[in-house]
Amino acid sequence: MQIRQARGLQIAHTTEITRLENLWIVPSQSTAKKYAVDLGTEPPTCTCPVYKKNDRVCKHIFAAQFARERENGAEIPEAPKIEKKKYTQDWPRYNRAQVHEKAKFQLLLAELCKGIDDPIQDYGRPRTPLADVIYAAAFKVYSTVSTRRFCTDLQEAHAKGYLSKLPSYNSVLDYFGYEALTPYLKQLVEVSSLPLKGMESDFAVDSSGFSTCHYKRWFDVKYGNAEDWHDWLKLHVMVGVRTHIVTSVEISDRDEHDYAYFEPLVKQTAQNFKMREMSADKAYCGISNLRLVVDNGAQPFIPFKRCANEKHWKDKTGLWTRLFHFFKYHEEEFYEHYHKRSNNETAFSMIKSKFGEKLRSKTRTAQANELLLKVVCHNLCVIVQSIFELGIEPVFWQESNETFRVDS
Repeated sequence: MQIRQARGLQIAHTTEITRLENLWIVPSQSTAKKYAVDLGTEPPTCTCPVYKKNDRVCKHIFAAQFARERENGAEIPEAPKIEKKKYTQDWPRYNRAQVHEKAKFQLLLAELCKGIDDPIQDYGRPRTPLADVIYAAAFKVYSTVSTRRFCTDLQEAHAKGYLSKLPSYNSVLDYFGYEALTPYLKQLVEVSSLPLKGMESDFAVDSSGFSTCHYKRWFDVKYGNAEDWHDWLKLHVMVGVRTHIVTSVEISDRDEHDYAYFEPLVKQTAQNFKMREMSADKAYCGISNLRLVVDNGAQPFIPFKRCANEKHWKDKTGLWTRLFHFFKYHEEEFYEHYHKRSNNETAFSMIKSKFGEKLRSKTRTAQANELLLKVVCHNLCVIVQSIFELGIEPVFWQESNETFRVDS
């Protein structure tokens, strides 16, 4: 018996399911809500969020089917006991990682910034070294406090030798607006994930919004009035499902579709990691994305949309048909792998809860750089946790002369 079928049987035994003409009203197991199940359609439909998102038979549909059988005089089986999967945590090591995180973070950030080479400067006053610029900006994002209150931490970092020059708080704010900083930060996201190269083989793709200080006016059709909402940027990431390390990143405006950002995320990750599985929601489903994952040696677990069928006129290789059949006829096995996509939500939750879900910067360039710095800080915190829990020894730049530079 499938897990959802077993849970539907539990609902049928423990709750009161009522019938309203062709609809069956099924209570939720976790909330006070009730969902309407229509067994007269093919396939049956439900108003619960799981069905709306995945277009598959949910536990409420199974519960309504069991209730219908019972109403027709048939005996339904006893509900089996379902053991909830538990995720253990090594609390002593986790606690040590949290206690020493700030000191380790500063050390790792300094090592990461050492690989940055300054662009060639032919004229003008000597610029602040990019390593100092990125270190100060990243440490500011990690601290989550105002720039003035952050000055004490900056002075301590300078005293420890992590900074060659102590900048003022106004200079730190100016650093966020450097347009030339963006490619360096994207590269640092990639480099900061490399110490976990041997740990990650299964990945997941998703996006999430980070609100800005600007507002956009929306017209509410339902209530007929205008509302001011915060504008936001979209963060597209590829996440390793074991440690939640971000291996590649893209940033877009709020209205950009997720599909177009799948290819650069996959290609960037494939350069450094050996991929085995790739999970994503149905917004990324398309023959070009499926073929891209397979061409890079991984198995895609992307659910098909409701309107999809077993044939795709652009696919002459049979890939679409093969993956569609697996999705349709091995549903339980498919969703067992697809469930790894939830690690994206965990990664986004880690970033937002630790470094904030709002962007304080005012310009578009500064907001993008601030968002990239949040990801860099997240990766370094994941590395710190992996040092204590997995026993890794992180090395960001494999050779002493390996650096990253963007010519101006």
